Amino acid sequence: MINRLQVVSIPVSDQDRAKAFYRDVLGFEELADARMMPQMRWVQLAPKGAATSVTLVNWFDSMPAGSLRGLVLETADADAAAEVLRAKGVKTSPVESQPWGRFCTFSDPDGNGLVLQQTA
Repeated sequence: MINRLQVVSIPVSDQDRAKAFYRDVLGFEELADARMMPQMRWVQLAPKGAATSVTLVNWFDSMPAGSLRGLVLETADADAAAEVLRAKGVKTSPVESQPWGRFCTFSDPDGNGLVLQQTA
């Protein structure tokens, strides 16, 4: 019945600042940035080649900026990716090992909680 996850909405306070973070710091590709109505913009990005994308939203009262937790981003090398993030000024937790792989956590500029994961 359902065959894929298409878009995840990330609640942000400033779409331009968030877009710069996801594009310039995390390396996502911009898929769309279009006015939906005078007060609403559709800003959509995704990791290169990913089937699932994110949209940076600021119009849902029930989704205040910074309220998202646990969005997992997959990487081939958690240690190297964490170092790249730190070099770009992102504060990450130390990379930890678990039976299923390695991971660290960090936040976007609004405080949305993200997980950088390397699956074993």
